[in-house]
Amino acid sequence: MRFLYLLAVYLTAPIISAVLLWRGIRDRSYWHNFSERFGLGPRLQPQGVWLHAVSVGEVQACAPLAVALKRRHPQLPLTVTTFTPTGAARARALVGHIATVRYVPFDLPGAVRRFLRRVEPQLAVIFETELWPNLYRECGRRRIPLVLASARISARSLGRYRRLGALFRDAVSTATIVAAQGEGDAARFRELGAAPGSTHVTGNLKFDFELPEGLADRGRLLRAQYAPGRPLWVAGSTHEGEEAAVLEAQRRVRATHGEALVAIAPRHPARFASVAQLLGNAGVSFVRRSDGEQAPAAAAPEVLLLDSLGELLDFYAAGDVAFVGGSLVPVGGHNLLEPAALGMPVLTGPNNFNGPEVARLLISRGAARVVHNAEELGLAVSSLLADRAERERIGALGRDSVAASRGALERLLALIEPLL
Repeated sequence: MRFLYLLAVYLTAPIISAVLLWRGIRDRSYWHNFSERFGLGPRLQPQGVWLHAVSVGEVQACAPLAVALKRRHPQLPLTVTTFTPTGAARARALVGHIATVRYVPFDLPGAVRRFLRRVEPQLAVIFETELWPNLYRECGRRRIPLVLASARISARSLGRYRRLGALFRDAVSTATIVAAQGEGDAARFRELGAAPGSTHVTGNLKFDFELPEGLADRGRLLRAQYAPGRPLWVAGSTHEGEEAAVLEAQRRVRATHGEALVAIAPRHPARFASVAQLLGNAGVSFVRRSDGEQAPAAAAPEVLLLDSLGELLDFYAAGDVAFVGGSLVPVGGHNLLEPAALGMPVLTGPNNFNGPEVARLLISRGAARVVHNAEELGLAVSSLLADRAERERIGALGRDSVAASRGALERLLALIEPLL
């Protein structure tokens, strides 16, 4: 089975590279530091902690741990790796001041060895669902303690990994510690091959994030610039097909709230231009965030296109209602916790399989509502914009839900620090 896996990664690595380079034609960030994907790049200060978070969602979980480690061990070098450019951009925004951010290598034996020679970590922490046999094997060979943090595995994934036999069983057994999100995740990791005595339930690290300082002030400034005296709702992390639904919902919202503004934040920068074209073809009045001060509030547009990076949270802080994308289409949903922690009513589609525990918690406690189409989205937004007391009630439920679920960070640190 290992031979077949090696054959597969050697065959697919060139294909994945070609896809990433092709995407770079539209989004040059895919070309930046491309050699790091093959384990190249500068050597770093050795004996630090390497934290791997594949993309934006995992980076959100990684950030609290990175901040806590730096606070407790100021001289400890930190390296954060991601796979996607958006993940790298988010990591630089959240922890770039305390950690080196680079790309994780493909799971090729040579690339993995080159990467570990350049980083030389004393501890590796992998977030959520990343299981890479060659990477884990090399960590074991170099006797680098490996921690699976905020680890989760679905029943479907467990079946798939088990069909691959000893390959992933050996990878999981390499882990020094498995810190699972829930009891079900811990049981599935044990079933896959994790040592029972090293498998713990610590909770979901995403609840332990800290809202940035000055966030409320930045939100007020944005509200004053783009929507003074106007209702403002935010459609964050949208994917293809969702912008059209948001536009239809906005048409329904403006039937009862004629001055309402919606801020649309496409998930991927490569789609900024196509979403702008969609808005233009739809005949709606819109401005682009990238126009800055050249897009004055006096223009009173129907739509604000957030064609910028790292500002979605600021706009959540500016808004009245949040819709979180990736959920009306089968992408799996995105971060519901940020708007909930800000005390905003949260709307989401039915597809939240990327973070089912978070979605179930917020929905069950009344802090988030599920909408299935543009009509339901428009009705929900209109209803909430009309009732400030209801917005505040739902927002308080969200803040309380997030606060009550914290604690995973301290439990994880108690497991990690003896390994340093």
